[in-house]
Amino acid sequence: MENTRYIYSPVIKRKSLKWPNGARVALWVCPNIECFHIDTPITTGISGPPNPHLPDVQAYSLRDYGSRIGVFRLMEVLDKHGIRASVMLNADVCERYPTILEEGKKRNWEWLGHGVTNNLRMIDYPPEEERNIIRQVKETITAAVGTPPKGWLGPGLVETFNTPDHLAAEGFEYLCDWCCDDQPFPMRVSRGRMIGVPYEQGVNDILVLSRWQHTPEEYLRMVRDQFDTLYKEGAESGRVMCLPLHPFIIGLPFRIKYLDEALRYICSHEGVWRATGWEIADWYYRHYY
Repeated sequence: MENTRYIYSPVIKRKSLKWPNGARVALWVCPNIECFHIDTPITTGISGPPNPHLPDVQAYSLRDYGSRIGVFRLMEVLDKHGIRASVMLNADVCERYPTILEEGKKRNWEWLGHGVTNNLRMIDYPPEEERNIIRQVKETITAAVGTPPKGWLGPGLVETFNTPDHLAAEGFEYLCDWCCDDQPFPMRVSRGRMIGVPYEQGVNDILVLSRWQHTPEEYLRMVRDQFDTLYKEGAESGRVMCLPLHPFIIGLPFRIKYLDEALRYICSHEGVWRATGWEIADWYYRHYY
């Protein structure tokens, strides 16, 4: 079956992409702030299939650590480097962890839809309910933070064949599940409009540090090497660098300093646009869509 969501566009055949003020790299930092239910298997786990025995205290409590402590360490580091986060937000967080939203709103963070809870992916709902679930996520986040989310990342980056169409119909304008590029790209939807904004899996902390078992020092080197390549290429045509983060992974005491060091390195360069996801998407829509 052919992929018809977007066209094949080799980077060497594209028009040069220019960011604001001649920046080479658009940096956006994406904490995944999620809610898990103690009576439901954690299906987007990091170490194999979900534990069928409930409660899964080990998996649940690690994730709860992120909401109780890790996310606030993360806030301090982002504040230090003048970075506004673009949060992948489970709608259930709005009720369960209001303090996180209060602190994020003080910092003018952006909030993206990220499903209801990370216990459930979009394929876990009956097809006839999917659009209603997306609408529920949008309405819950809007009520909690005061503005509707424009971006979306599916729990586990999982979609059905209809997800992008439902998202566009509900007013979402950019999608992060399709990790196929270092620049934004247009996507086909049945109504409305949609672009993909790069969400880089190669330096995703949950993959690098937990699934692939790299050390924090190796994570730092990987992030720096990723940036160096994008920065070099960005001299000719702008690139996007995304840092996906999870408070229960990078927010642990022995890891947080390596995120601090990675951001210090990136932000020490000229021509780095510290953006949000919507700022990147909006620039692309206005100049290249």
